[in-house]
Amino acid sequence: MAENAALPEIAVVVPAFNAAGTIGATLAGLASQTFASTTEVVIVDCGSDDGTTALVEAAINAKRITNLRLLQIEARDPIAARNHGAAATTAPLLAFTDADCAPEPGWLTAGVAALDTADLVQGAVTPEREPVPFDRTVSVSAEHGLYETANLFVTRTAFNRIGGFEPLPGIRLRRGEHFGEDVWFAWRAKRAGASAAFAERSIVKHVVFRRGAPGYVAEQLRRRFFPPLIKAVPELRSEFLYSRAFLSKRTAYFDLALTGLTTAVLSKRLTPLIATIPYVLTLDRRPVVAATAIAADTVGAAALISGSVSARTIVL
Repeated sequence: MAENAALPEIAVVVPAFNAAGTIGATLAGLASQTFASTTEVVIVDCGSDDGTTALVEAAINAKRITNLRLLQIEARDPIAARNHGAAATTAPLLAFTDADCAPEPGWLTAGVAALDTADLVQGAVTPEREPVPFDRTVSVSAEHGLYETANLFVTRTAFNRIGGFEPLPGIRLRRGEHFGEDVWFAWRAKRAGASAAFAERSIVKHVVFRRGAPGYVAEQLRRRFFPPLIKAVPELRSEFLYSRAFLSKRTAYFDLALTGLTTAVLSKRLTPLIATIPYVLTLDRRPVVAATAIAADTVGAAALISGSVSARTIVL
């Protein structure tokens, strides 16, 4: 980014916690921006102890990113980090990404252009490489109602109007966990009159984390948070859910298969097993991968039932 004496047009806020393995790519992406105007860039560290801050300090000393600062908070909380970063900057526009993301060179240019006609902009997120089974990453190719902060732009006016990010109501999280605060932020802004858009040319690459089968199955427990999310943001029934009730087409197929299997056992007839076909067709041909998927979908279905009961809002 070139030096520029003008007032900054946009502030970039990046929360970070123990991101030494990924934040180098984030910083390189920020340094590669082709944006013509001036920026503020703040990395908000949440108590890292793995060398994250040393990498940011080295980037500051290298001066390849104009107006780069390191802020630190004690809480291991991305909500507090984003709000703290926004409060410490002055630009009229805000951009959020994460320390496991690498912005493409045209990221800011396309995002700011989209803000010319919208108050809230979701940018595209693509995995850094093709994921293999059980990997964890984020992919966003269209506006689907969740507004992930891996790539999110907002005017400061809209941000201040609702008071920034806050926890999603109705869920209990362990220390260090977070869920749905970006969705809750965006829909509060939209309810307050903010217009939204999608910027397909504003792209960040998200790290693909290797993960084994046990971790993949265990993560499905987080599906219990979706019923309280839908309770807080019922607009997502039409914006995000499949047929207004199912978390995805896959969960609908799993529930259909489970119903068919149960009916076949109780009726002692084979005909109801036809209902299992759509789900079976989604399974990988590799036995271990297929078995893991079935285990994960079973855990996920139980988590959705538990969350639906707790929130008194049905999501299947």
